Amino acid sequence: MSGFRSVVISGASRGLGAALALRLAAPGVRIGLIGRDAAALAEVAAAAAARGAEPFAAAQDVRDAEAMARLLAGWDAAAPVDLVVANAGIAAGTRPGGAPEGLAAAREQVAVNLLGAMNLVEPLWPAMRARGRGHIGLVASLAAFRGLPDSPGYCASKAGLWAYGEALRAGLRPAGLRVTLVAPGFFDSAMGARWQGPRPFSVSAEAAAEKVERALRRGAARLAFPWPLAWALRLSPLLPAAWVDGMVRRMAFRIRED
Repeated sequence: MSGFRSVVISGASRGLGAALALRLAAPGVRIGLIGRDAAALAEVAAAAAARGAEPFAAAQDVRDAEAMARLLAGWDAAAPVDLVVANAGIAAGTRPGGAPEGLAAAREQVAVNLLGAMNLVEPLWPAMRARGRGHIGLVASLAAFRGLPDSPGYCASKAGLWAYGEALRAGLRPAGLRVTLVAPGFFDSAMGARWQGPRPFSVSAEAAAEKVERALRRGAARLAFPWPLAWALRLSPLLPAAWVDGMVRRMAFRIRED
Protein backbone atom coordinates (compact mmCIF):
# COMPACT_ATOMS: atom_id res chain seq x y z
CA MET A 1 0.00 0.00 0.00
CA SER A 2 1.36 3.42 -0.98
CA GLY A 3 1.77 6.12 1.65
CA PHE A 4 1.31 9.42 -0.16
CA ARG A 5 2.89 12.45 1.53
CA SER A 6 2.39 15.28 -0.98
CA VAL A 7 -0.85 15.22 -2.95
CA VAL A 8 -2.49 17.53 -5.49
CA ILE A 9 -6.15 17.12 -6.48
CA SER A 10 -8.11 19.19 -8.99
CA GLY A 11 -11.86 19.55 -8.78
CA ALA A 12 -11.41 19.32 -5.02
CA SER A 13 -14.12 21.73 -3.87
CA ARG A 14 -16.93 19.17 -3.81
CA GLY A 15 -18.08 15.72 -4.90
CA LEU A 16 -15.52 13.02 -5.59
CA GLY A 17 -12.54 15.36 -5.37
CA ALA A 18 -13.49 16.63 -1.91
CA ALA A 19 -14.31 13.14 -0.65
CA LEU A 20 -11.01 11.77 -1.95
CA ALA A 21 -9.06 14.64 -0.36
CA LEU A 22 -10.56 13.85 3.03
CA ARG A 23 -9.81 10.14 2.66
CA LEU A 24 -6.16 10.96 1.93
CA ALA A 25 -5.91 13.59 4.68
CA ALA A 26 -3.76 12.44 7.59
CA PRO A 27 -0.98 13.78 9.83
CA GLY A 28 2.13 14.50 7.80
CA VAL A 29 0.29 14.67 4.49
CA ARG A 30 0.36 17.87 2.46
CA ILE A 31 -2.67 18.29 0.18
CA GLY A 32 -2.94 20.88 -2.58
CA LEU A 33 -6.59 21.53 -3.42
CA ILE A 34 -7.53 23.11 -6.76
CA GLY A 35 -11.00 24.28 -7.73
CA ARG A 36 -12.93 27.35 -8.81
CA ASP A 37 -15.10 27.81 -5.70
CA ALA A 38 -12.90 29.48 -3.08
CA ALA A 39 -15.47 29.18 -0.27
CA ALA A 40 -16.06 25.47 -0.91
CA LEU A 41 -12.31 24.86 -1.12
CA ALA A 42 -11.84 26.57 2.24
CA GLU A 43 -14.35 24.19 3.80
CA VAL A 44 -12.58 21.14 2.39
CA ALA A 45 -9.23 22.53 3.54
CA ALA A 46 -10.57 23.03 7.06
CA ALA A 47 -11.90 19.48 7.14
CA ALA A 48 -8.56 18.13 5.89
CA ALA A 49 -6.69 20.14 8.52
CA ALA A 50 -8.98 18.71 11.20
CA ARG A 51 -7.71 15.27 10.16
CA GLY A 52 -4.13 16.37 10.67
CA ALA A 53 -3.21 17.16 7.05
CA GLU A 54 -1.50 20.34 5.82
CA PRO A 55 -3.85 21.71 3.15
CA PHE A 56 -3.10 24.36 0.53
CA ALA A 57 -6.01 25.64 -1.53
CA ALA A 58 -5.99 27.56 -4.80
CA ALA A 59 -9.08 28.91 -6.57
CA GLN A 60 -7.67 28.25 -10.02
CA ASP A 61 -9.21 27.48 -13.40
CA VAL A 62 -7.48 24.40 -14.84
CA ARG A 63 -7.91 25.81 -18.35
CA ASP A 64 -5.23 28.45 -17.66
CA ALA A 65 -2.09 26.50 -18.52
CA GLU A 66 0.43 29.20 -17.57
CA ALA A 67 -1.15 29.92 -14.18
CA MET A 68 -1.40 26.21 -13.46
CA ALA A 69 2.27 25.69 -14.29
CA ARG A 70 3.33 28.50 -11.95
CA LEU A 71 1.14 27.23 -9.12
CA LEU A 72 2.32 23.63 -9.46
CA ALA A 73 5.99 24.59 -9.71
CA GLY A 74 5.72 26.38 -6.37
CA TRP A 75 3.91 23.52 -4.68
CA ASP A 76 6.32 20.91 -6.02
CA ALA A 77 9.32 22.97 -4.91
CA ALA A 78 7.90 23.22 -1.38
CA ALA A 79 7.07 19.52 -1.13
CA PRO A 80 7.80 17.20 -4.08
CA VAL A 81 4.45 15.87 -5.28
CA ASP A 82 4.11 12.09 -5.16
CA LEU A 83 0.43 11.89 -6.15
CA VAL A 84 -1.53 14.10 -8.53
CA VAL A 85 -5.19 13.40 -9.30
CA ALA A 86 -6.85 15.10 -12.27
CA ASN A 87 -10.49 15.11 -11.21
CA ALA A 88 -11.86 18.47 -12.40
CA GLY A 89 -14.67 18.01 -14.86
CA ILE A 90 -17.82 19.54 -16.28
CA ALA A 91 -20.72 18.05 -18.23
CA ALA A 92 -23.18 19.38 -20.75
CA GLY A 93 -25.59 17.52 -22.98
CA THR A 94 -29.04 17.59 -24.49
CA ARG A 95 -31.17 20.17 -22.68
CA PRO A 96 -34.56 19.39 -21.14
CA GLY A 97 -36.30 20.97 -24.14
CA GLY A 98 -34.39 18.75 -26.55
CA ALA A 99 -31.76 21.26 -27.73
CA PRO A 100 -28.36 19.62 -28.31
CA GLU A 101 -25.35 20.77 -26.31
CA GLY A 102 -23.82 22.66 -29.24
CA LEU A 103 -20.25 23.35 -30.29
CA ALA A 104 -19.45 25.91 -27.58
CA ALA A 105 -20.40 23.47 -24.81
CA ALA A 106 -18.48 20.65 -26.46
CA ARG A 107 -15.36 22.81 -26.73
CA GLU A 108 -15.64 23.85 -23.08
CA GLN A 109 -15.89 20.24 -21.93
CA VAL A 110 -12.78 19.29 -23.89
CA ALA A 111 -10.98 22.35 -22.48
CA VAL A 112 -11.73 21.39 -18.87
CA ASN A 113 -11.97 17.60 -18.90
CA LEU A 114 -9.07 16.83 -21.24
CA LEU A 115 -6.84 19.88 -21.62
CA GLY A 116 -7.38 20.87 -17.99
CA ALA A 117 -6.13 17.46 -16.89
CA MET A 118 -3.11 17.85 -19.11
CA ASN A 119 -2.47 21.31 -17.65
CA LEU A 120 -2.33 19.64 -14.23
CA VAL A 121 -0.24 16.61 -15.09
CA GLU A 122 2.24 17.90 -17.65
CA PRO A 123 4.00 20.39 -15.32
CA LEU A 124 4.50 17.67 -12.67
CA TRP A 125 5.48 14.42 -14.33
CA PRO A 126 8.94 15.51 -15.62
CA ALA A 127 10.04 16.21 -12.04
CA MET A 128 8.47 12.94 -10.90
CA ARG A 129 10.40 11.11 -13.61
CA ALA A 130 13.64 12.82 -12.57
CA ARG A 131 13.03 11.65 -8.99
CA GLY A 132 12.15 8.14 -10.17
CA ARG A 133 8.85 8.04 -8.28
CA GLY A 134 5.36 9.44 -8.43
CA HIS A 135 1.76 8.53 -9.11
CA ILE A 136 -0.78 10.05 -11.51
CA GLY A 137 -4.53 9.49 -11.19
CA LEU A 138 -6.85 10.46 -14.04
CA VAL A 139 -10.60 10.48 -13.40
CA ALA A 140 -12.34 9.78 -16.70
CA SER A 141 -15.80 8.18 -16.91
CA LEU A 142 -17.56 5.09 -18.20
CA ALA A 143 -18.65 7.49 -20.96
CA ALA A 144 -15.09 7.15 -22.28
CA PHE A 145 -15.93 3.66 -23.51
CA ARG A 146 -18.97 4.44 -25.65
CA GLY A 147 -20.26 7.64 -27.23
CA LEU A 148 -23.76 8.53 -26.03
CA PRO A 149 -26.05 10.53 -28.34
CA ASP A 150 -27.04 13.02 -25.63
CA SER A 151 -23.49 13.94 -24.56
CA PRO A 152 -21.05 13.74 -27.49
CA GLY A 153 -18.72 16.44 -26.16
CA TYR A 154 -18.46 14.88 -22.71
CA CYS A 155 -17.83 11.41 -24.15
CA ALA A 156 -15.17 12.77 -26.48
CA SER A 157 -13.38 14.59 -23.66
CA LYS A 158 -13.33 11.52 -21.42
CA ALA A 159 -12.33 9.15 -24.23
CA GLY A 160 -9.44 11.46 -24.99
CA LEU A 161 -8.44 11.52 -21.32
CA TRP A 162 -8.49 7.73 -21.17
CA ALA A 163 -6.26 7.42 -24.25
CA TYR A 164 -3.91 10.09 -22.88
CA GLY A 165 -3.61 8.18 -19.63
CA GLU A 166 -2.96 4.86 -21.35
CA ALA A 167 -0.14 6.51 -23.27
CA LEU A 168 1.33 8.09 -20.13
CA ARG A 169 1.22 4.82 -18.21
CA ALA A 170 3.04 2.91 -20.93
CA GLY A 171 5.65 5.62 -21.32
CA LEU A 172 6.34 6.45 -17.68
CA ARG A 173 6.24 3.05 -15.98
CA PRO A 174 9.86 2.21 -16.89
CA ALA A 175 10.91 5.41 -15.06
CA GLY A 176 9.20 4.26 -11.86
CA LEU A 177 5.95 6.24 -12.18
CA ARG A 178 2.48 4.76 -11.87
CA VAL A 179 -0.65 5.92 -13.67
CA THR A 180 -4.13 4.90 -12.52
CA LEU A 181 -7.05 5.45 -14.87
CA VAL A 182 -10.45 5.72 -13.22
CA ALA A 183 -13.77 5.34 -15.04
CA PRO A 184 -16.63 5.86 -12.59
CA GLY A 185 -20.29 5.40 -13.34
CA PHE A 186 -22.96 7.38 -11.51
CA PHE A 187 -22.26 8.89 -8.10
CA ASP A 188 -23.74 11.73 -6.09
CA SER A 189 -22.39 15.13 -7.12
CA ALA A 190 -23.51 18.60 -8.11
CA MET A 191 -22.89 17.60 -11.72
CA GLY A 192 -24.90 14.42 -11.30
CA ALA A 193 -27.80 16.35 -9.77
CA ARG A 194 -28.35 18.06 -13.13
CA TRP A 195 -28.87 14.68 -14.83
CA GLN A 196 -32.44 13.88 -15.79
CA GLY A 197 -32.69 10.20 -16.61
CA PRO A 198 -31.95 6.77 -15.16
CA ARG A 199 -28.87 6.45 -12.92
CA PRO A 200 -28.28 2.69 -12.56
CA PHE A 201 -25.99 1.51 -9.74
CA SER A 202 -25.48 5.07 -8.45
CA VAL A 203 -23.40 5.37 -5.26
CA SER A 204 -22.44 8.16 -2.89
CA ALA A 205 -19.39 10.34 -3.53
CA GLU A 206 -17.82 8.86 -0.40
CA ALA A 207 -18.28 5.29 -1.68
CA ALA A 208 -16.78 6.26 -5.03
CA ALA A 209 -13.83 7.96 -3.29
CA GLU A 210 -13.20 4.82 -1.24
CA LYS A 211 -12.90 2.77 -4.44
CA VAL A 212 -10.58 5.33 -6.01
CA GLU A 213 -8.38 5.54 -2.91
CA ARG A 214 -7.97 1.77 -2.79
CA ALA A 215 -7.03 1.67 -6.47
CA LEU A 216 -4.46 4.45 -6.03
CA ARG A 217 -2.88 2.91 -2.97
CA ARG A 218 -2.44 -0.49 -4.60
CA GLY A 219 -1.12 1.10 -7.80
CA ALA A 220 -3.87 -0.28 -10.03
CA ALA A 221 -3.55 0.45 -13.73
CA ARG A 222 -7.32 0.80 -14.22
CA LEU A 223 -10.48 1.08 -12.17
CA ALA A 224 -13.94 1.04 -13.76
CA PHE A 225 -17.14 0.75 -11.75
CA PRO A 226 -19.83 -0.44 -11.35
CA TRP A 227 -18.66 -3.60 -13.08
CA PRO A 228 -21.95 -4.50 -14.89
CA LEU A 229 -21.98 -1.16 -16.72
CA ALA A 230 -18.22 -1.16 -17.19
CA TRP A 231 -18.17 -4.58 -18.83
CA ALA A 232 -21.19 -3.81 -21.00
CA LEU A 233 -19.61 -0.63 -22.35
CA ARG A 234 -16.12 -2.11 -22.72
CA LEU A 235 -17.49 -5.04 -24.73
CA SER A 236 -19.87 -2.96 -26.86
CA PRO A 237 -17.32 -2.40 -29.69
CA LEU A 238 -17.33 -6.16 -30.29
CA LEU A 239 -21.05 -6.13 -31.11
CA PRO A 240 -22.67 -4.98 -34.37
CA ALA A 241 -22.61 -1.18 -34.49
CA ALA A 242 -26.24 -0.86 -35.58
CA TRP A 243 -27.39 -2.96 -32.61
CA VAL A 244 -25.35 -0.98 -30.09
CA ASP A 245 -26.43 2.35 -31.61
CA GLY A 246 -30.06 1.30 -31.16
CA MET A 247 -29.45 0.36 -27.53
CA VAL A 248 -27.76 3.64 -26.59
CA ARG A 249 -30.55 5.63 -28.26
CA ARG A 250 -32.88 4.11 -25.68
CA MET A 251 -30.68 5.48 -22.86
CA ALA A 252 -31.90 9.03 -23.46
CA PHE A 253 -31.28 11.65 -20.79
CA ARG A 254 -31.29 15.40 -20.39
CA ILE A 255 -28.92 17.80 -18.62
CA ARG A 256 -30.62 20.58 -16.67
CA GLU A 257 -29.07 24.03 -16.98
CA ASP A 258 -27.82 25.62 -13.77
